[in-house]
Amino acid sequence: MTVNFAPKHPASVTATAAMLMLSCCAALAGEPATIASGDQDGLRWTLGGFGTLGVARSNGDQADFTANYLSPGAVGYARQWSATVDSRAGVQAGLRLNGDWSVIVQLVSERTLRNGYAPAVEWAYVQYRATPDLSLRAGRITLPLFLAGDYRKAGYALPWVRPPVELYGAIPLSSSDGADLSYRWQSGAANHMTQFFYGRTDIPAAPDARARTHGLTGVSHTATAGALTLRASVLRADLSVDIARPLFDGLRQFDRQGDALADQYELDPKQAYVATLGFNYDPGRWFAMGEIARMNAHSYMGDKTAAYLSAGYRYRDLTPYLIYAVSRPNVPNRVAGLDLAGQPAQRRAAGAQLNGGLNQLLAAIARQNTASAGVRWDLHAGYALKLQYDRILPQPGSTGTFINVQPGFLAGQPVSLFSAAVDFVF
Repeated sequence: MTVNFAPKHPASVTATAAMLMLSCCAALAGEPATIASGDQDGLRWTLGGFGTLGVARSNGDQADFTANYLSPGAVGYARQWSATVDSRAGVQAGLRLNGDWSVIVQLVSERTLRNGYAPAVEWAYVQYRATPDLSLRAGRITLPLFLAGDYRKAGYALPWVRPPVELYGAIPLSSSDGADLSYRWQSGAANHMTQFFYGRTDIPAAPDARARTHGLTGVSHTATAGALTLRASVLRADLSVDIARPLFDGLRQFDRQGDALADQYELDPKQAYVATLGFNYDPGRWFAMGEIARMNAHSYMGDKTAAYLSAGYRYRDLTPYLIYAVSRPNVPNRVAGLDLAGQPAQRRAAGAQLNGGLNQLLAAIARQNTASAGVRWDLHAGYALKLQYDRILPQPGSTGTFINVQPGFLAGQPVSLFSAAVDFVF
C-alpha cells in the first residue's frame, strides 16, 4: 500500500506522534511513501531515512559557532571550515503489528561529545491506538517543544540549513525516555492535537559531565486551520548538570556569602521551566513563521527569552528566505560575586578567580541577534540544496551562543557564517 501526505511545503508540516518519519519525509518530497507489507491486514513495515551533508565557514577566530551545545561540531577558532556542524544521517524502521499496535525505531548518526559519529537511538517506542483519535506511546519519544520539534534533525523537512540557534540551541534536547498521550479533536474548521508527556533524560553535557532531567512533565497543543498552524508547549523538569563543580565547591569555602552564591547558581538540581509559542502561515506561494520561548533554569544557565521570525517566497524550485532571531537574558550577565573586602591577600586572589569564573558562566547566557538570508533549491525529488549566510552579533557583556571562547573575543563585533548543505530523504 501507499501512504501519501501532501503538505504544501516542508515549513508547513507539523509531524505528529502517529506519523512515521518516512511517510512524513516522502510527503515533503511530494512523493508517496511505499510501505512494504507481509499481510494487508496484519504486519506492515516501513524503512527509510534522511541525511544532511553540510559545510560551514566562519570569519570569527576567537570563538566557535555550534548549532548544538551537545555537539563538538564547531567552526571559527578551531577551524575556518567544518563539515561537522550540520552533517548527519538517520534511518527509521517502523513495524505495524495490527490496527492498534506499532513500533518505531530511529537511529541518528551525528557528531557527539563522546562517540564521534557513532549511531545513537533517537526514537524507540511502542504506540497503542486506543481509538482513531487517542494514542499512547512509551519508550524514547520526541520532545514536542517547538514547531519543528518532531523533525528538527531531518534537514529536508526544514526551509533553512538549521533551526535558529538562539531558540533551538537553547533547548538541544530532542527526545526523552517516558510516555505521552495524544488526543485529536475538532472545533469548527480547526483541527487540534493535545499531547501530555512525562519522562526523563540522561545525556553527555561535556566530555566528563552529564545533564540529567527527572520528572520531565509537560503539555503541547497544536491547532491547524487552513494555512495557519499554531503550537504552544509548557514543560517543567528537575534539571542537574555536573559542570563547574570546582567553582561552586570553591565558593562554599567563603562562608555564608559563598553558600548563598552557590545555592543560587549551582545546578544540582533545580526546577527548570520552558514555555513556547509558535505560528506558521503557509498559503502555498509563500510562508511566514515564528516562535518565542522563555526558559528559566534557576541557575547559572539563567532565565532568558528567545524568538525568531522567518519568511520565504517560492518561485518554481527556488525558495529564498530571511530569518531574524534574538536571545535576551532576563537576569544580569555579570554580578558582583564575593565581597572580598578585609580578606587576606591569598583569599582575595582565590575569591577574585571564583568571581571571574562565575561571571564567565553568566556571560554565556546568550544576549545575541542574528540576521540570516538563504535560498533553498529543490533540485530533485528528495534532494534540496541550501545556501545560507548568518550575521551573528553577540551583545556587549555576553558571549552569545558561541563556545570555546578565547580571551581575545570581543562582544559587540559581528561574526559572519556561511553554510551550504545538501539535504535528502530516501
